[in-house]
Formats: sequence, C-alpha cells, structure tokens
Amino acid sequence: MDRLLRYFLGQFIRRGTMNFTAASGTKFTCGDGTGRPVSVKFLTERTQRRILLNPELALGEAYMDGTFVVEDGSIADTLEILLGQPEMLPRWAKLQWWLRYFSRHARQFNWRGRARDNVAHHYDLDGRLYSLFLDADKQYSCAYFETPDTTLDDAQLAKKRHLAAKLLIGHGNRVLDIGSGWGGLGLYLAEMTGADVTGITLSSEQLLASNARAVEKNLTGSARFLPSDYRDVAGPFDRIVSVGMFEHVGIDFYETFFRRCAELLRDDGVMVLHSIGRSTGPDVTSPWITKYIFPGGYIPALSEVLPAIEKAGLLVCDIEILRLHYAETLKAWRDRFMARREEAVRLYDERFARMWEFYLAASEMSFRKQNLMNFQIQLTKRQGIVPMTRNYITREEARLRAMEPGRQPQLQLAGE
Repeated sequence: MDRLLRYFLGQFIRRGTMNFTAASGTKFTCGDGTGRPVSVKFLTERTQRRILLNPELALGEAYMDGTFVVEDGSIADTLEILLGQPEMLPRWAKLQWWLRYFSRHARQFNWRGRARDNVAHHYDLDGRLYSLFLDADKQYSCAYFETPDTTLDDAQLAKKRHLAAKLLIGHGNRVLDIGSGWGGLGLYLAEMTGADVTGITLSSEQLLASNARAVEKNLTGSARFLPSDYRDVAGPFDRIVSVGMFEHVGIDFYETFFRRCAELLRDDGVMVLHSIGRSTGPDVTSPWITKYIFPGGYIPALSEVLPAIEKAGLLVCDIEILRLHYAETLKAWRDRFMARREEAVRLYDERFARMWEFYLAASEMSFRKQNLMNFQIQLTKRQGIVPMTRNYITREEARLRAMEPGRQPQLQLAGE
C-alpha cells in the first residue's frame, strides 16, 4: 500500500513540496522541492485506500474525520499545492469524472421542492455561523476589491454600488432581486436609488432576517422580501438583479430561468446577473461539495449560459469577468472564521468546523489556482437601453459613493 500511495501521489504532485507520513509510519516527499513545504499524515490505511480510489470525495471526508492530518502548515496550504498542479485531477480519477459528468443532469434537476430543500441544507443553518465570518451586511457572495488593501466590508459595499450602477435604476423603478440573501443588496437599492424592491428567497432564515432589517431601517414601504421561487413571482419589473443564486438553478433549468426573467422584465428594462463561472468549459461539481455544502449546485461555463440567454430573446449588453475577487473574498472569510473557529465548534461540533474550514480553503484555492471566476452579465430586451460606452458606470458609482456617508450602518466586527 505504501508503494502504491507513493507512486500515485508522486505522479500527481509535480509542483511544490509535500511531505507525507503513511499510516505505517513510512515517510516520503512529493513535488519539485519549490515553495514552503507542507507536511501531512494519514492515520489509517483505510483513509489511504479511499483517497486513492476517490480523491475528490475522500480527502475532504478524511480531513473532517480527523484521519488526514496537516502536521506542518494548514489545510489551505495543503490545498494550495494540490489544486495548483499541472493536471486539475489525478489521472486515476478521470473515469470517476466522466461518470459524474454523464449523471450531472440528474443531480442538478432542481424542481421547486428540490430547490427549496437544497437551499435549506446550506442557508438555513444557525444564523450565528454566518455572523462569524461575513461582513456586517452579511453579503454571502463575491466582493469587489477596488484596491488591494480594501477591507471586506468596503469591498462588499463596492459590489453593491457596482451592481446598482450597471442597473441604471430610476426613482420608483420596480426592482426584483432573485435570491435576495439577508437583504443587503435590496435594502441598499431601495435606500440609495429610491427603487421599489421585491426580494425573493427560498431560505426561511434569510427571509425572517431580511424583513426584520427592512423594519429596522424604516424601508418596509419600499423593500419587501417574499418566500418565492423565481418561477412563481408576478411581474412586471423595470430592473432584475440576481447575485449568487444562479449557481443553484441547475443546467436543465437555464432556459426556464432566462425565459422567466424575459417575461418579468419590461421592454425598456435592465437585468444584471452575477454568478460564479468557469473559464474552461463545462465540468462537474465536486462530489464533496455536492454531498456536504451545496446539493444540486453547479458552477456554469459561459458557453452553457449564453445559449440559454439567446433562446430567451434577451440581448447581452455587457460581460465583466471578476477573476481573483472571489479568492480575496474567501481569504477574508477564512481568516475571520479561523479567528472564531471555537465558536463554530460550540454551535455545532469539531467535525462541522473542520468541514467549514475545508470548504472555505478549497473554494479559495479553486479561484486562486484553477479555472473559477465570477461574471456579471448585463441584459436588456432591445437595443439602446443602456449607454454605448461604460463611462456611465464610473459616473454612477461616484454619485452613489457621495451619497453613502452617514446613510450606511456603522461597520462592526463579524458576528457582533
């Protein structure tokens, strides 16, 4: 077993330096000797066998169970090496990838009931968990870092400002926020632009928090949040925005999603879709992510999204690719989570905390080392709705920024 382990890991790990200790006590090193060494240990032979047979699922499970231990470095350091190899997957795992690829439609067939269950699995956790690492506004999506030293709170505010500028919202415009989270974006649009905002979510926890925040900010007349599926909401709307929700739609429902958005959007309306995406074509969701974090979730390639937009009769006016913004967002979340990790253990248990630690680290390194990015697609139903050049975005951001001081909630530490 030790020889097999050393051979297969040596074939895969060609960059960096990783020191291994097998369950038998045998030690060996893989990589090219560059970078900061990371040392890991297998505690059982069963863990070694499982990781060789099914590395994408078993590595995360072994870390959660405590049978794969990082002795020198962190799990983030470990994943930085593993996800930074010339080949994205070990060669021996390619057959499993193909099997998952051919079954992905069944795994992502998110009809209404399944979509609601998928959302509850992740978003209806104890709200105190998210307060451990999110910004004060509880933005649970990619932030927009205007400068390298921008704080997480400022970067999330910049994201809301950037989206608002692209939406070209007029006072009194009816705005639909699909997948409205804890309400931060919808409340920002209502307060800063005078829009009439309807947010929809399938999460009962987020729904309660969003409407409570609207009451606290005296915005119930212009911002309300409803427990509704995007397929069931009534229109029309002048503007539609969706941030961090499209990843839960499922590839078989892309045409349904965009056709419904086209039906809901007025003829002179504007829509902006913000989603995680892939730069290298269609793929599959990590089996570990599917099992433990986002059941039914999938990160699409633009080549899978654009045909559905075209079939819905919507026009693409602008596409912006945000490359490392989510890597920096996830790093900030991971740093905050690790600073308050013991609170997560008290909320759940040690295994759950290790699961969340692995999730944040693996996600960050997937953006930093592999093919993930974020895209923002601006859509209309006819030509001439948005300006011909992008200068209006900068101008509108400047106008919104000038209005913000004194109107935003006081910044606070995550969890306060």
